[in-house]
Amino acid sequence: MAEMFKNFINGEWVTSKTGATFNDINPADKSEIVGVFPKSGAEDINMAVEAAASAFDKWRKTPAPARAEIIYKAEKLLRKKKDDIAKIATAEMGKILDETKGDVQEGIDTAFYMAGEGRRLFGDTTPSELKNKFCMSIRMPVGVVGLICPWNFPVAIPSWKIFPALICGNSVVLKPASDAPASSMELVQILQEAGMPKGVVNLVHGSGEEAGMALLNHPKVNLISFTGSAEVGKRIGEICGKNLKRCSLELGGKNAQIVMDDANIDLAVDGALWGAFGTTGQRCTATSRLIVHKGVLKEFTEKFVERAKKIRIGNGLSPDTDMGPVINESQLKKIHSYVEIGKKEGAKLLMGGYFYEEGECKKGFFYMPTIFADGHPSMRIAQEEIFGPVVLIMPVNSFEEAIEVINSTNYGLSSSVYTKDINRTFKAISDIQAGITYINSPTIGAETHLPFGGMKNSGNGHREAGKEVLNIFSEWKAVYIDYSKRLQKAQIDTAKEH
Repeated sequence: MAEMFKNFINGEWVTSKTGATFNDINPADKSEIVGVFPKSGAEDINMAVEAAASAFDKWRKTPAPARAEIIYKAEKLLRKKKDDIAKIATAEMGKILDETKGDVQEGIDTAFYMAGEGRRLFGDTTPSELKNKFCMSIRMPVGVVGLICPWNFPVAIPSWKIFPALICGNSVVLKPASDAPASSMELVQILQEAGMPKGVVNLVHGSGEEAGMALLNHPKVNLISFTGSAEVGKRIGEICGKNLKRCSLELGGKNAQIVMDDANIDLAVDGALWGAFGTTGQRCTATSRLIVHKGVLKEFTEKFVERAKKIRIGNGLSPDTDMGPVINESQLKKIHSYVEIGKKEGAKLLMGGYFYEEGECKKGFFYMPTIFADGHPSMRIAQEEIFGPVVLIMPVNSFEEAIEVINSTNYGLSSSVYTKDINRTFKAISDIQAGITYINSPTIGAETHLPFGGMKNSGNGHREAGKEVLNIFSEWKAVYIDYSKRLQKAQIDTAKEH
């Protein structure tokens, strides 16, 4: 019998008011239930928001260094429990154990980095235009923030949102993805153990349509931070815009790796394999296009296909596995439908293109690594996010054409260029329309102290991670202190003096 789990509201683990539940399924073996979770509704969300609203004032008045001490304790607990949490994450979302360990490590790194902001949270001091007057800017918390997270990084992405939100003095309601709720529960348990006051962090499980929409529409939620698809992001942005609710959207990508004729081909193949098939291609930064100069097209393609054929597919908990399952049946069917679209569009299928059902893989949602050649920017598989182990090779004649092709989509999240030419390197950095550019490394591999986010349909201009994330979870307040003992009029008095 699978274990039953609860929501976490106002410092207590409580059952949902709906009484309904859903199963957290292991995608490597759909007969295995990782846990049974509450399918919460608007009443549960309301309880969580009210708890967060009640806790907010005391939490915001807690000195930031004291808030940081709790996060430091959480970082130590995450480090201690890293291997156990990684196993839970692999069991519920499928990626290999090395990757889920990296996922937890990202949470550890984020906690450590953000706790350091407890003794920074810098504002600015600046001269006044008037005599005997002092000017500065300071950060203020936003209030109650709603965090809606995806399943593919079930520890890292909630950490990217929770820790900066808390260090800025906000209270939190977290709604994790239904495909990976157990990992978020582990993170919240750690915060509880670290001494987080009641009501500051709340966790409500449930679907996006019910729990997510209730969180989005709640009048006491001041900010929504969402990571997911562009389609859902547009809907969230529309609702937040109507209500003047602050909104941070980190959305999808159609990321590409450029391989120039002077590139280290073996290194470029290494990067393409990791970028395209790491996490089974289920990353917003995954490499779904390979833009290859015709001078090295044959060599690159042959080596890439040869290496891809050696990828070992299976349960992510097995040390012999290189690539795990797709998250669920719906996504499995979506991936295959795009493969069929690619065939009809005239792309040449070099390998894969089918459900992988060898041995134990019959029990889960597995898809063969799939490589198309002869790609063109007009193809749907060159424009639309597939979110699976499918990559399209697109030949180009020049560096200029490569830049044109990489910028030919509505997305602009991550990008990569393999070249030994320093001039091309800086031209690529300047001309590629993406929030992230890697040189001689794949499109995946963000570090927690740099800003993360994209241009165009990959987001709405905000950046997660790094110090820039603080601009999501805090408001700027300008402060003027006049000690002249008389009325001074900015602009007016200054103009008279000049």
